[in-house]
Amino acid sequence: MFKEFSRTLKIAVPLIISNVAQISHGLIDSAMIGAIDYKQLAAASLVVNVVAIPQVLGVGMTMAISPLVAMANGRKDTFKASHTLFNGVILSALVATIIAITMVVIKNFLFNLGQEEIVATLAIPFYTLMSWSLIPMIIFMAVKQFTDSLELTKTAMLLSLLSLPLNVILNWFFIYGRFGIPRMELFGAGLGTLITRIIIAVTLILIVLKHKVFKPYLVHRMAAWKLRGKTWKELLQIGVPSSLQYGMESAAFSVSGIMIGWLGATAQAAHQIALNIASATFMAALGLSMAGSIRISNAFGRNEEKLLKNIGKSTAVGGLAYGVFCGILFIIFKDQLPYLFTNNANVASIAGGLLILGALFQISDATQAIGVGLLRGIRDVKLPTLFGALAYWIIGIPVGYYLAFVRELGATGIWIGFVCGLTVSSILLNARFLNKTRGLEQEWKK
Repeated sequence: MFKEFSRTLKIAVPLIISNVAQISHGLIDSAMIGAIDYKQLAAASLVVNVVAIPQVLGVGMTMAISPLVAMANGRKDTFKASHTLFNGVILSALVATIIAITMVVIKNFLFNLGQEEIVATLAIPFYTLMSWSLIPMIIFMAVKQFTDSLELTKTAMLLSLLSLPLNVILNWFFIYGRFGIPRMELFGAGLGTLITRIIIAVTLILIVLKHKVFKPYLVHRMAAWKLRGKTWKELLQIGVPSSLQYGMESAAFSVSGIMIGWLGATAQAAHQIALNIASATFMAALGLSMAGSIRISNAFGRNEEKLLKNIGKSTAVGGLAYGVFCGILFIIFKDQLPYLFTNNANVASIAGGLLILGALFQISDATQAIGVGLLRGIRDVKLPTLFGALAYWIIGIPVGYYLAFVRELGATGIWIGFVCGLTVSSILLNARFLNKTRGLEQEWKK
């Protein structure tokens, strides 16, 4: 089991670094904006919570590319892999454009979410830029799914890392106003993110088109790069449930963040700090999930039942151990971590209390992410989507609302709801994978 986990981890490490780099853009924005004013940080929190839902829906669509390319690659079918790349990127770009336009058109709904008026007013310009930035981000993720599924995970990792200093420099110019550039504050953070995402998306596309390692796939482009309804149907059959799956989880966190906003800007800022920290550690679990999904898809394409099962078990155990480790760190450093994002003692105190609950859901959050990835690797996405609806919307949100507003526990009640929802999701998903792998063994033996 350790041998298989080591192989998965080898693929996962660049994915983890890339994921952390991606989430770090939000952390950078929050830290640099938090240094100006906590109300601007609350506005950034509102936008992050709202944009997270359509963002995850768009990124979820790109998730269909990875298992299909990995299965084709497992069968040495470079034509199919190339064809999936082209259709997947075009579909993802179309979805991203529709999402961005829709978001911009309805931007004034931010005033109807029960937030303080000043917070919503500050949020509108930032929200608009973040909406448009989803287009290059989702295109980047679509191409990244292709390179990652070939186990060439270092390519996107390096680009993601290089994007961090670029984002910091652009933020420094635009947020604070440097070298004759007007001081834009929160709007400047959005502008920096938009430019950074455009640059890394274009760069990754050029690398795939020009680098020799991708030549075996590009030689087919004259014949393979054609839009086909059958391929779009195949992508949508995985992409739509994956989008809904991730979307329901993200929406649950976003709605919870909006509800916390009803408690005031202080509670919302504290929630965003704690959630930023939890999201950063989650990126490692997500990287493990993605690596496990790639290896599972590869083994699934070759009907290697024993290997598939060993990869699944080792990845799940590794995710469990990681969750425990993160939970311990949260408890130890709960009083220090919030001060990375704010100088407000009250905000930091509330955030530290939320991190204790964050420590509890690190385990279930990590293992549920692994479960989602493993099931996607064997193209089982429909029932897991229903599991998400149950865990987050039937259990997590109602429990959080009841505890926060009926029992008057405030933000703590919302976070207890997180713990309940993620735990149910983890149990259902991993039990489903074990059951499905037993079924696959019996099917292939026939």
